[in-house]
Amino acid sequence: MKTFLYPSDLGDLRQALAEAAEIKHDRYKYQTLGHNKTALLIFFNNSLRTRLSTQKAALNLGMHVIVLDINQGAWKLETERGVVMDGDKSEHLLEAIPVMSSYCDLIGVRTFARFESREADYGESILRQFIEHSGKPVFSMESATVHPLQALADLITIEEHKRTERPKVVMTWAPHPKALPQAVPNSFAQWMLAADVDFVYTCPEGYELDPQFVGDMKPEYDQSKALAGADFVYAKNWSCPGVTRPADYGKVLSKDMSWMVDTAHMALTNNAYFMHCLPVRRNMIVSDDVIEAPTSLVIPEAANREISATVVLKRLLESL
Repeated sequence: MKTFLYPSDLGDLRQALAEAAEIKHDRYKYQTLGHNKTALLIFFNNSLRTRLSTQKAALNLGMHVIVLDINQGAWKLETERGVVMDGDKSEHLLEAIPVMSSYCDLIGVRTFARFESREADYGESILRQFIEHSGKPVFSMESATVHPLQALADLITIEEHKRTERPKVVMTWAPHPKALPQAVPNSFAQWMLAADVDFVYTCPEGYELDPQFVGDMKPEYDQSKALAGADFVYAKNWSCPGVTRPADYGKVLSKDMSWMVDTAHMALTNNAYFMHCLPVRRNMIVSDDVIEAPTSLVIPEAANREISATVVLKRLLESL
């Protein structure tokens, strides 16, 4: 495995889940695999779970870790070709990438959507430049359109807690005061469709996800109908993906508080577990009583970020 962005990069998901269970039983089983290897984790945006879990995963595998926060202590980087660099950006990504890659064996990159251009965001320019010019295995620690480490952790969590062989998993849009990227919902949908679950997603009109992640699947616009009989409820906000409304890409089309996941919504389910990737806006995305309930999986889900990252780094190391 030379890159990690999509479920297809891992191959057989059942095998990956078995590997995750093995690693969770003994997190240090492969601690010699990364001996004298270095992981470079590059953050263009803020992080808590991704930074800590990926760094811990690399240490589990015996690796050295270098963390670079582009916004703290690094030169400001220009990312586009053809730009006259007469502003505040001192270095171009095309020089920075081969320099960075000379110090490491694996590269993780975290960068968000800018919402300046749908074409630019969905083209994943920054991540693609690392893949093209680094000469090293590259994995996404979230990008403009995907967050595969989160989605794999979500799948591991569902596998650990499912009560039926093929549970109903519902991802519901929920309100938020700011415009958020589609990376988490894109990846969650893509991974659920690749897994052996009954997947449904629900959102207001205008929030339809890109077909490259959901295929020809259409959302259920009636949230209550979608939640009926659910075994897992995954709440997440995302801004307009611009699929049916290109001019509205990245905009907040609704702040309808009736979409917040509360006890009334959860009562429609099959005593469902509640999931969210964190950080979460309480009493906008989810009510206090739901996130604090015994059926809330947000902490075990976050803990599984270490496991998903260990699986991915192990696979990347094995490709060296």
